[in-house]
Amino acid sequence: MYISLTQLKPKGIVSYFRFWVLAIPSFRQAQIAKGSLSVTAKRMNGSQCTITSWESREVMLEFMRSGAHLKAMKAFHKIATGRTYGFEAEQLPTWPEAMALLKEKGKDY
Repeated sequence: MYISLTQLKPKGIVSYFRFWVLAIPSFRQAQIAKGSLSVTAKRMNGSQCTITSWESREVMLEFMRSGAHLKAMKAFHKIATGRTYGFEAEQLPTWPEAMALLKEKGKDY
């Protein structure tokens, strides 16, 4: 299974609202996307974080490049900063494990 971790922080109060306008439809899209196994979100250390799991990296990329998520990605640099990390695994990481992986191996945006 492919795991995708994100940690995103809106840039300011106006960006905070724009972030949610884009994040909620993206989250809903992930929940029903082809190949989606699990979708969880949590606020941690002032950031909005997600752990998603997918049947494969390929189906995750299909989701990432479509619909509400594509729209959110196009606006991302204007409204937020963040970090992502994706990897193959047999089981989901815990939230502390996910945050440690993001800190150690994540790519900054």
